[in-house]
Amino acid sequence: MAIPDKPALEGLESKWDAAWREQGTYLFDRLRAAESGRAGVYSVDTPPPTASGSLHIGHVFSYTHTDIKVRFERMRGKTVFYPMGWDDNGLPTERRVQNYYGVRCDPSLPYDAAFTPPFQGDAKSLKPADQVPISRRNFIELCEALTIEDEKHFEDLFRQLGLSVDWTQTYRTISDDTIRTSQSAFLRNIERGEAYQSLAPTLWDIDFRSAIAQAELEDREQPAAFHKVAFHKSDGSGDIVIETTRPELIAACVALVANPDDERYQPYFGSTVRTPMFDVEVPVLAHHLAQKDKGSGIAMVCTFGDVTDIVWWRELDLPNRTILGMDGRIVPDAPDAIVTDTGVAAYAELAGKTVFSAKKRMVELLEESGDLLEVSKPFNHPVKFYEKGDRPLEIVSTRQWYVRNGARDAQLRDKLVSLGQQMSWHPEFMRVRFENWTNGLTGDWLVSRQRFFGVPIPVWYGLDENGERDYGRVLTPDLATLPVDPTTDVPPGYTEAQRGVAGGFEGEKDIFDTWATSSLTPQLAGGWQRDEELWNLVAPFDVRPQGQDIIRTWLFSTMLRSALEDDRAPWTDAAISGFIVDPDRKKMSKSKGNVVTPADILDQHGSDAVRYWAASSRLGTDAAFDPQNPTQIKIGRRLAIKILNAAKFVLSFPVPEGAEVTHALDASMLATLDAVVRDATRALESYDHARALELTESFFWTFCDDYLELVKERAYNQTDVGQASAALALRTALSTLLRLFAPVVSFAAEESWSWFEEGSVHTAAWPEPLGIAADPIVLSTLSEALIGVRRAKTEAKASQKTPVASLTISGPAAALDAIRLAEGDLKAVGRIADIVFVEADALAVTDVVLAPVEEA
Repeated sequence: MAIPDKPALEGLESKWDAAWREQGTYLFDRLRAAESGRAGVYSVDTPPPTASGSLHIGHVFSYTHTDIKVRFERMRGKTVFYPMGWDDNGLPTERRVQNYYGVRCDPSLPYDAAFTPPFQGDAKSLKPADQVPISRRNFIELCEALTIEDEKHFEDLFRQLGLSVDWTQTYRTISDDTIRTSQSAFLRNIERGEAYQSLAPTLWDIDFRSAIAQAELEDREQPAAFHKVAFHKSDGSGDIVIETTRPELIAACVALVANPDDERYQPYFGSTVRTPMFDVEVPVLAHHLAQKDKGSGIAMVCTFGDVTDIVWWRELDLPNRTILGMDGRIVPDAPDAIVTDTGVAAYAELAGKTVFSAKKRMVELLEESGDLLEVSKPFNHPVKFYEKGDRPLEIVSTRQWYVRNGARDAQLRDKLVSLGQQMSWHPEFMRVRFENWTNGLTGDWLVSRQRFFGVPIPVWYGLDENGERDYGRVLTPDLATLPVDPTTDVPPGYTEAQRGVAGGFEGEKDIFDTWATSSLTPQLAGGWQRDEELWNLVAPFDVRPQGQDIIRTWLFSTMLRSALEDDRAPWTDAAISGFIVDPDRKKMSKSKGNVVTPADILDQHGSDAVRYWAASSRLGTDAAFDPQNPTQIKIGRRLAIKILNAAKFVLSFPVPEGAEVTHALDASMLATLDAVVRDATRALESYDHARALELTESFFWTFCDDYLELVKERAYNQTDVGQASAALALRTALSTLLRLFAPVVSFAAEESWSWFEEGSVHTAAWPEPLGIAADPIVLSTLSEALIGVRRAKTEAKASQKTPVASLTISGPAAALDAIRLAEGDLKAVGRIADIVFVEADALAVTDVVLAPVEEA
């Protein structure tokens, strides 16, 4: 290929993406994989990005880390299985559809084949009440359409970035194959007794109207105040004062608890008190979770105010008096325990109100009755939120599906920890986060969601003679009939006419939590139960790359699935990326409004520059990014341009047939490069791409700034006996450096490689040390001496081209001997007539005498 007159980065992304597509450079070679067996394959459980909007700079950061390792393993001779998935379903997608089209799902509405959404863009400003209600099927069709468009944009950006993904190996988390795999795995969970349903307290998002799992929680600081409220002792001997931030839940109170070691309340354990306003008798009990130094030291147990209430309710075997509905409002009917006229009347004041309004009214009622003794100054405290929600979670009693996860099974929990210990973690300390999460679980995995766009839970329920669900009679499909949708399909042995009638059946309307599908990404990508030959070639996968924030969700749930199904870890290695933070060191997120989208950055600076920035950070380490001053990206662009220019310069020296490396400086350079190859290879083997880049880049600049300058006169001079040695050393070093850089600076490396080699640099063999028997001291000493000569000319305010009549180089004998081996090269580049050598302790260039400037 002809070398351009002025090599440039512009246009390389589109040029080489097209070439890689045409040549099938990154396709998974199944025949080759079958010949080599599992040992010859490197497989990646690639994170499927959520198709709900746009990618952000964090995606570029973490996916580049994976791509570097993938490219390295491909060049090492592995057959790479590098798929891409799209996480379509779930709450983020539904919210994006609502905000994009201005609609909301109402399952009671019929399908409208001619429906046209009111918006085709940003409808975020619409209030929920102003969104157009549409049928479930209409809503799902819009979800499908928008996610497909998002995925096209995502693929285009990933191609521009240069990800060496096999784009023929893709999956969607809402496709028929995915639904079949997810439903099959769940039915096997049911069959083995690992999945079950239960009516229990559930963390509930009142906006999404859906249950939320423990792994999806986050704490956010919210304002609150303690309300001192008097509970009346049943024997009439006085009051017990509690302090609560949630007086609106007094109607749901089922007990008071204090620490068993708290002497203030020990006399009252086993007695009862009556609740203010509602006059319900509740016990005073002891429990170790009660904090003596919090508030008055005694707590009100409500069903349910927070997760500690759930623990107390379970362990103390208390009744359930839930008063909050799924819409976040106080339910109309008072608990059965409220029987007095005063209590019923007080409850009626709260019924139908939101939590906020109910609290306000309850405080007024307590003030009127005299039971409110004091309200503290406002303070902030952590409150549980769904990580993608806008309002605090409530706890309501609902029937949900769960998968056992070790929270109540010590044997399973220990197995999960053991499997994690058998893996390699990069960085190693991330293993502790996995173990802490596993050991800290308080409940089984809630996998059902009350949403619309997702994988249907594949069960039906038999109806009794009254047409009521018999939850003890769960009907399941034959595996051969999957995928199924229980809202439209019928169970074995039934007809559609029996839907919803006594003695018939009713389909499950809930869908799976998105993690219940994403937990199966190895199975989805690897052909589990669909293509067993492929599955045996790629599983267990070599690596799971992902962010540190979803160890508790994605990594844990995938580990659980693999442990339950195959009794093994799903991968041998986990590569955990750090966060991208803004200049104030705050994590970038859409909710904070500080996310940077990468398209403009890639267009402005080039993909190699952005890849360099990403590669400069080690796994598990947070990286700051300032779009106004992307220093590291600018450094990467300078490097990529230098690679092109250095390649063009090196290739200007033809290598004579039969050339050998005979000159001491050339051999020393190649011996130094050998050490770089060894160390960079070890770094990439251990997932330390930043170290590999640092080593390669450091040598490259020495190569360009010192070695090239030292040998260029000899390389130009066809009559010099050392010309062939220089030309061959230069070409050999260029070939090695381009392969070392290829995983990071992928476009510039490919472009330069194409000027003198056949095929792609990305399928070329990873460089091996040449075994040159030479001393690296020659290159390092000559470089140091050249720096000294340049410094002397600079200090004399002379041009670097100014001739030198003489100078003195002093230093240790070994250093002086090394310089003498390449004295001619140093004289040529420094335009030096005479060098005087003097032994000394340290190397120095002194007594520089510049040659007189000849008059014209």
